Amino acid sequence: MSNIAINVKNLSKRYCLGQLAGENECMRYNPPGLRHAIEDIVRNPLAWWKSRRVKKEDFWALKDASFEVKAGEVVAVIGRNGAGKSTLLKILSRITEPTTGRIEIAGRIASLLEVGTGFHAELTGRENIFLNGAILGMSRAEIKRKFDEIVAFSEIEKFLDTPVKRYSSGMYVRLAFSVAAHLEPDILIVDEVLAVGDSAFQKKCLGKMEEVSKKQGRTIIFVSHNISAVLQLTSRAVILDKGCVIFNGTTEKAVERYAGAVGDSTVFFPAEHLPRKYRGTGAVSFISFRFDRPLPIFLSDETFQFLAKVRAHETSPRIRFGMTIFMPEGTPVGTCFGPEIYGMRRGEEMEFEISIPATQLAPGRYCCGVSVGKGSPRMGMVEFDTILDVMPFEVRAEEGDGGTVAEWSRGWGPVVFPTLKYRPALCSSSFEFKKDDSEMLAA
Repeated sequence: MSNIAINVKNLSKRYCLGQLAGENECMRYNPPGLRHAIEDIVRNPLAWWKSRRVKKEDFWALKDASFEVKAGEVVAVIGRNGAGKSTLLKILSRITEPTTGRIEIAGRIASLLEVGTGFHAELTGRENIFLNGAILGMSRAEIKRKFDEIVAFSEIEKFLDTPVKRYSSGMYVRLAFSVAAHLEPDILIVDEVLAVGDSAFQKKCLGKMEEVSKKQGRTIIFVSHNISAVLQLTSRAVILDKGCVIFNGTTEKAVERYAGAVGDSTVFFPAEHLPRKYRGTGAVSFISFRFDRPLPIFLSDETFQFLAKVRAHETSPRIRFGMTIFMPEGTPVGTCFGPEIYGMRRGEEMEFEISIPATQLAPGRYCCGVSVGKGSPRMGMVEFDTILDVMPFEVRAEEGDGGTVAEWSRGWGPVVFPTLKYRPALCSSSFEFKKDDSEMLAA
């Protein structure tokens, strides 16, 4: 047990669900203590009598879950909505008690769960930093040593003496993550709450988690629906399904298994909560993205497909889709625009497919930027929706090849520009191409 940070043994959590006889209204049944029961009888005898007629049903949010996490390990917990991920994290954070089972934890835990937890709403950001440090058992002197780093990372220095109840969700997450990551917990637990932050801050958080795990040897439990972030950050993953652990192994195999569990050979990424660099007019917006396979890791000798789906919120006489591939530092390595498409009506959806040959990309990590609008990219487009950082992916060299993006670039001169193909994969029956402007543009 010396190198085990978290040991979960046969962990289960049961909730009681109930329905009043003869009614359709469902409620959670929590048996009251004696004092509360007497109060309920005195206040409203009729309501108390009805509550006795509750048909109870057990719901197991977790069922016999067992796994271990070694010290310094970064482990993802993935699964569908309702699989029991948040319940597991609340139990690990000692917010909720398990029904059965045992957890052994070695070290201090800092948790970043739902927006709104962990901070006192009436206190200022400054006061909450000291409060959280005290909860972790740190002295005031220790917190002061870390204070400037916390404030600098969160980037909300101007609002530090404002009560956090007046913070936006993004500001709250910035401060909450900064506090959790810098106050030196032995174990850091991070839920999907990071999705609230903007793209740049999400990257910053992922970089910080890599730093605290690799350089400082901290243990991290990471829950996210962002499969690319899971692949980037973690080496092992646990899949939960209906409260049970159905897989515990390497992250890459877990992602493939998860894709099979959701009944598709690809994993969709909804666009609803992705940060927009430019909002545009909103006449047409992105709703989801995917690659043609569950694992966004491609060999340098293959071609893969990127697909983006849009929805029209008002009738648009013509639309044009564009895509750019970026290196991690933001350098574009390839751009293409499709032909203008006519006749997209309000409520209709369309999916665009880009074929990307990895043979023309140096091994390394990349991300995609997408835009939908109208007009000519040469003369200036009217943008409907633009997202500059979506669907990170990795190109790996074949056996015998090697080198990073920078090394390959030094040998070949400029960064390689891939040839991107365009075709609409799913679209309404009433569209046509504008023939005089159907050529691709390459950066």
